[in-house]
Amino acid sequence: MKLALIPLLTGIIAGISMALQGSLNTLLSKVIGLLEAAFVVHVIGAVALVALLLMRLGQGNLAQMGKAPWYAYLGGLLSAVILYTVMASISKLGVSIATTAIIVGQVSTALIIDHFGLFGLKEIPFTWWKVFGVALLATGAKLMLN
Repeated sequence: MKLALIPLLTGIIAGISMALQGSLNTLLSKVIGLLEAAFVVHVIGAVALVALLLMRLGQGNLAQMGKAPWYAYLGGLLSAVILYTVMASISKLGVSIATTAIIVGQVSTALIIDHFGLFGLKEIPFTWWKVFGVALLATGAKLMLN
C-alpha cells in the first residue's frame, strides 16, 4: 500500500485539532454547562461556516441538498452528540484516556463501515490484523487507566 503523505498529515492535523477542541470545549462546559457549551460551539462553528460560504470558498452546490439521502443529514445530529460526549468524557477521564477511548470506538465503527461499504463508501475487507490493531488500542486505553 502506497502511503499518501498529504492525507496522513491532514489526518494528524484533524487529530491534533480534535484533542485541542475537546479540551477547549470541556473548559467552556465547566464554566457554562455541557449542553450550553455544545450549543455555543455549534453557533460559533455555524457563523464561521456561513462567513466562508459568503466568501465563496465552498466548491459545492447547496442547491443539490435535496438529492442527498435523508440519512446523510444525520451527521449534524451526530455532531451534537459528539461534542457533548467528548466534553463529558474528557471532564471525567482526562484528555488522553478519553481520546484513546474515542479512537477505539471510532476505529471499531470504521472497520464495520469499511467492510460493508456502508453509505456508498468503498468496501475495504475486514482482516484479523485490523481486529488485533483495535485490541491493541483498547489495551492501551485500559493501561492508561492505571
